[in-house]
Amino acid sequence: MAKKPATDRTVRISEQIKKDVSILIQREMRDPRIGLVTIQEVQLTPDYAHAKLFFTVLGADAPTTEKVLNESAGFLRNHLFKMLRIHTVPSLHFVFDSSLEKAIELSSLIDQANSTPPVQD
Repeated sequence: MAKKPATDRTVRISEQIKKDVSILIQREMRDPRIGLVTIQEVQLTPDYAHAKLFFTVLGADAPTTEKVLNESAGFLRNHLFKMLRIHTVPSLHFVFDSSLEKAIELSSLIDQANSTPPVQD
């Protein structure tokens, strides 16, 4: 089944959640285990009940950060409720985005392959 395209409203709400949650993590969370978190993408369900937030992290362990963020999801949602002007504020679900690490690894492999001298027959 094909994925339904996001509406303009869904895109706007996703971007606002991305911005607001990023600010909340930076300003309100005092947990030293999370490091520097960047929200990469927000995927909303059509009914706005759930939001999956994909993040990257610097200076901390990704699984630990994911655990801490998911444990703090209720706290963040309560603060988000005060910031957003929508009827339903979604439940937040944090997922580590490993695509950046995979891209760096792939780039490194390409660099290695290009630096290896060709084999002579």
